[in-house]
Amino acid sequence: MRQPSRQPSRHCTVELQALPARIGHVRRIISAQLRYWHLDALIDPAALGVTELLANVHRHARPSKRCSVELYALLGQLTVSVHDRDPRLPRVRAAESWETCGRGLALIAALSASWGMHPDADGGGKVVWFTLPAPTAAPGSPAAPWDAAGSAHWEPISLAPEPPRSAPPAPEPLRSAPLAPTPSVTASADPLSRIGDAKVG
Repeated sequence: MRQPSRQPSRHCTVELQALPARIGHVRRIISAQLRYWHLDALIDPAALGVTELLANVHRHARPSKRCSVELYALLGQLTVSVHDRDPRLPRVRAAESWETCGRGLALIAALSASWGMHPDADGGGKVVWFTLPAPTAAPGSPAAPWDAAGSAHWEPISLAPEPPRSAPPAPEPLRSAPLAPTPSVTASADPLSRIGDAKVG
């Protein structure tokens, strides 16, 4: 897919076969990309959502498992989408609380701010997507602005100059202290004279 003309660094696409061995690799790519965008707080929910969507592609998509994962950082939120070549739209089903799989879309709905699906433009596949709100900057830390055109950008941080430092106080004069008497040392015998006494083990 074509990248947007503005701020392409805020768009990432990964193409893959939705096979179990590849899903873990995609999770690591997504984690690294979000960390690079300073969206560390979104790594866990984004990776979990992508894992569920790719698992659905692996289990249900026909005839090919070929798909792509896209990340967009737009309008103060992260949009994650998975595009596969099966035009059939998935259905949400209620899952029992003890189930460890099969909860893909229900889990997506629970962890995201919004989600949805639609056929792709040529009708030969579908796109399932979800959004996560961008984290709010903590007080005192620089915020990541999102412009009205929908492209995230990071403004350079201008560090305020430090206030002038006052001159350090003059050092106090050193006070002389009486020296402790040096103990007398008795000269020992010439060490060379005792070589013959040494024992060789």
